[in-house]
Amino acid sequence: MSSTLKYTSLEEIAFAHELVHKTFKAGTTRPLEWRKQQLRQLARMLRENEDAIVAALQADMKKPALETISFEINPMAERSFASAEMLDQWAQPERVEDVPDWQKSWAPTIHKAPKGPALIIAPWNFPVHLLFEPLIGALAAGCTAVIKPSEVAPHNAALMAELVPKYLDHSAVRVVNGSVPETTRLLELKWAHIFYTGNSKVARIVSAAAAKHLTPMTLELGGKSPVVIDGAHTDIALAAKRILWGKMNNAGQVCVAPDYILVDRAHQDAFVASLEEAYRDFYPDGALGKVSYADIVSQSHYDRLLKLLKETHAKKAFGGKVDGHRGIEPTVFTNVAADDALLEGEIFGPLLPVVPYDTLQDAVDFINERPNPLSLYVFTDDQDVKQTFVDNTLSGGLIFNDTFTQLYVGNLPFSGVGESGNGSQHMKYTFDTFVHNRASIDIPPEAEAILGARYPALAAASA
Repeated sequence: MSSTLKYTSLEEIAFAHELVHKTFKAGTTRPLEWRKQQLRQLARMLRENEDAIVAALQADMKKPALETISFEINPMAERSFASAEMLDQWAQPERVEDVPDWQKSWAPTIHKAPKGPALIIAPWNFPVHLLFEPLIGALAAGCTAVIKPSEVAPHNAALMAELVPKYLDHSAVRVVNGSVPETTRLLELKWAHIFYTGNSKVARIVSAAAAKHLTPMTLELGGKSPVVIDGAHTDIALAAKRILWGKMNNAGQVCVAPDYILVDRAHQDAFVASLEEAYRDFYPDGALGKVSYADIVSQSHYDRLLKLLKETHAKKAFGGKVDGHRGIEPTVFTNVAADDALLEGEIFGPLLPVVPYDTLQDAVDFINERPNPLSLYVFTDDQDVKQTFVDNTLSGGLIFNDTFTQLYVGNLPFSGVGESGNGSQHMKYTFDTFVHNRASIDIPPEAEAILGARYPALAAASA
């Protein structure tokens, strides 16, 4: 499979932009049956091309087939089909009943109006899931879209450019491939909504571009998602297994991957020993070279992680092997200091620093002194401890006693907060992202009995 990716020319970008605006203005996307058909076609595309998608992601980052099927293809096919099934309910105008009696005859209603042509910019780490999750909502809402896969996963980007026009209305959904110049051109154009998934540095560029047109945005970003271990009230071995599994998915190249561990000092050694035991259970001969363990996506990302391995002053507990072919095995560090290089930015790789704390308040303070994370994981069976984190921390999501599985729950909003993003997605929450809640009232003639007093002549006569 060739890694050559044909970039979209600036002329083609202009054409795509004009076409999706023209299609939206023509009303093509408004009928619910059209939207349902497109959603079912998207599900069909994913199901019928499973092997090709698996091969593309293998070529891009050696992503295991099971990960591609379980976390990319299956959830997007299922949510696309389910969105079609739920669309009648979602799109139904909402009659507002909670109004004063004298306004009830005005038929106060909220109409679910599509915002219009959307720009969707996807990242490379889950290039199918994070491209189509927002597109599902855009199609369900009745929007057109230009979708931009990541050039860092070139095989997948090329495949999407090939498949999407075969299955979806090519006048309503267009694929643009490219890198910085092409993305810059897309951001110069006017859109009804921009949905960007990636890092906070690029998000600032996207936000500045969107501000020129007052374009609303959804930003799904990353950040350092912490894990807190309440060693006195949790099964240490089970916690270690679940945390390591969450860290090893896509070799840690996941926005919700556990980024660092806060564990009470008395249980740090036991926890690290359990992590190593879990690793040996998963991979008796080590993870490198195994078909179920991914590579780092590119040489630049690989070099960045190797630099972290050199810069950290923390003690390595186990792991750390590299293979020279962008493979890095899971690596755990203990007694990591707050100012260590491993705690400066999002790791986005299979390195796992463990930070000991003395009191639960120390752990809370450590989290609150840093930007709001996308996910916060807390391992404890103590309800008071759980409530402490509910009441005293802020994160996009709060997950107790597991990692990563929040992505499975499609009927809960998935969102960031602050540095980790804004806006929500998943099923109806993605639909809501791309609709405008259009308020409507209809004033009947008999309302004059109340409204008549507002007219100047009558008001003067009654003065």
